[in-house]
Amino acid sequence: MVASTSTPTSNPRLSPEQVAKYNLEGYHIFREQVFPEKKFLGLKNCFETILDNLESDVRPESMDVPHFQHPELFEWLFADEVLDLVEPILGPDIALFASHFICKPRGNGKRVPWHEDSHYWQTMISPMEVVTVWLAIDPSTKQNGCMYVIPRTHNSGKRGFSDYYDLKPGEAVFNDEINESQRDTSRAVAVELEAGQCSLHDGRIIHGSEANTSNLRRCGYTMRYVSTRVRQHHEKIGAWHHLYLARGKDHAGNIYGDPTRAYHEMARFRAKHGKNGH
Repeated sequence: MVASTSTPTSNPRLSPEQVAKYNLEGYHIFREQVFPEKKFLGLKNCFETILDNLESDVRPESMDVPHFQHPELFEWLFADEVLDLVEPILGPDIALFASHFICKPRGNGKRVPWHEDSHYWQTMISPMEVVTVWLAIDPSTKQNGCMYVIPRTHNSGKRGFSDYYDLKPGEAVFNDEINESQRDTSRAVAVELEAGQCSLHDGRIIHGSEANTSNLRRCGYTMRYVSTRVRQHHEKIGAWHHLYLARGKDHAGNIYGDPTRAYHEMARFRAKHGKNGH
């Protein structure tokens, strides 16, 4: 993935050197606060309200595509503070692909198996060029189950499509994991973040995280973006997922959702049929 040659953003939050390193390593840790304090606290309060109203049978790690039912989240998903982070990588024409609150409660937060996000999206979009902004709602540390990435695996021979084996249902956040022979976890880097900071990672990089057995909750909000030159395969996925035009114009003939309305039926369909944006 390389930065677009189109007119660049007027407020880039990544330097050309940082973009080059991101393209090489597959991730970048952004040590500044993504939002001003008041705006970040607004997002955190929004999350807490959604969490407090979860159905009793829904794990907090599984708060997938909450923006389908809570369009107020577009205040942050479409915010310049975030789009100015991804535009230096994707270019000026940007779509929101997905978002996901992944909240590991203290004491029994489930581990995230080693995986590539692209493994779950291979029938949804092409080309497979996704930038995830992983925003720390809580501090994310080794003690409470922070994310680990294996650098440069997005450019490995598998390029986002390793081989997986099944896990026991309920053992982890996902039910499969990359074969041990295809992941060198000795090279893994811990992505530790203070609340309000973020990391960015390529959708094809191998990553995962340990269970949270600490007494501190660990929540992150993943905001996932693509260039509008990426095409969503509507004919394959049916009516259970939307892209949203975040900035610029469309180039792939995509159909976009309306950020001012809630899609409760779509959310119910996804839950019933096990559809997962991740």
